[in-house]
Amino acid sequence: MTYEFEVEGKIVGKERPRVNMYSGMIYTPNKTKDYEFLIQQSFKIQNPHFTMLEGRISIEIIAYMSIPKNTSKVKTKAMLENQLSPTKKPDIDNIAKSILDSMNKFVFKDDNQVSKISVEKRFGEVEKVYVRISEY
Repeated sequence: MTYEFEVEGKIVGKERPRVNMYSGMIYTPNKTKDYEFLIQQSFKIQNPHFTMLEGRISIEIIAYMSIPKNTSKVKTKAMLENQLSPTKKPDIDNIAKSILDSMNKFVFKDDNQVSKISVEKRFGEVEKVYVRISEY
């Protein structure tokens, strides 16, 4: 079984948990929670009749970052042909963590089922994340 989907919009990497100084409670920042919810909703819309995966899982993630506005035409062309890679935030490990945490107990029972993962950052016309989840 293979599921593919895209999440359009600003890419948000997983942020560190925060501590409320008054209550001492640990919480996940709203920006991270909102992005993980967006990932789940995008998955549901693009794969309406999904079933939970139970075997070992391979995940491919491609993050398409926006091209800076003041970039020359020559550099823009090189960026779109994947000759230049983005080096700005978020880091690829934080992008992967956002995707994995949003899919955990939703598309697969536990993220320990994931045995292969590929994450890449590229430049694109539209900022988005492409995700392919395969059971093998």
